[in-house]
Amino acid sequence: MTDIQDTDPTAASARVEAMIESLPWLQRFRDQTVVIKYGGNAMVSDELQEAFAADVAYLRYVGVKPVIVHGGGPQISSMLDRLAIPSEFKGGYRVTTTEAISVVRMVLTGQINPQLVAKINAHGPLATGLSGEDAGLFTGRRRGVMLDGVEHDLGRVGDVVSVDPQPVLDQLEAGRIPVVSSIAPDSDNPGHSLNVNADAAASALAVALGAAKLVVLTDVAGLYADWPNRDSLVSHLTSTELIELLPTLESGMIPKMTACLHAVQGGVETAAIIDGRVPHSVLVEIFTNKGIGTEVVDG
Repeated sequence: MTDIQDTDPTAASARVEAMIESLPWLQRFRDQTVVIKYGGNAMVSDELQEAFAADVAYLRYVGVKPVIVHGGGPQISSMLDRLAIPSEFKGGYRVTTTEAISVVRMVLTGQINPQLVAKINAHGPLATGLSGEDAGLFTGRRRGVMLDGVEHDLGRVGDVVSVDPQPVLDQLEAGRIPVVSSIAPDSDNPGHSLNVNADAAASALAVALGAAKLVVLTDVAGLYADWPNRDSLVSHLTSTELIELLPTLESGMIPKMTACLHAVQGGVETAAIIDGRVPHSVLVEIFTNKGIGTEVVDG
């Protein structure tokens, strides 16, 4: 049987041009840490899960040091519904009762984390699972939320108030891809856990690691200066411009853009929110000149 080769010179040339375009970015990010917050549609679509796992493995094989931080909002909601545990949101945060935090831990650390590790490891023995509770990686403190000038209790919800990056650094030194679930021990109540925002956790970890880049996957093409006007997509902005824009943003975008802001203010060179619904969006963002989504730099 004779093999039939693809001899289309135009297609072959386009592939080579894409490889050449990636060269300066391969040089830029080689041996550098890139923190990626994984969530949204990319987490619930099998096709996008596979594409994301391939992207992460590719980064590792070309010499980048990817670190993944994940949440799991859709899966947590589904499990709470299945167990008939009420779920309520206030100011964009999930009110997390003592009963609910057990479900959050189970879904994040016991379900999503090992599934993602397994998908990455289909490309080689690369990934290892961690929790924000492991070896003091994250320390959390409970927080409420202000609504109409009144503070509301959110239960077992907290902020990451400190990061010890050593558990992640140990895995990177061993050549592994750390995959971190966004759960943290409560510093004021030993033995208790807190549900922490994965965007903020990824940002804090990127700062602590001295990462070169933070990438936040989301469910839109990027930041719109005048949502829902599709022509108002912003491809690049400074931290100063973002501070001015933050109060006008749609509520769901504020935590993501705040995470980007805190990252670049903390020394991360660039932060970007990208469309996780686009297959291989991580590679497009990191290894092409135009990237994808919205990039933030300090200034």
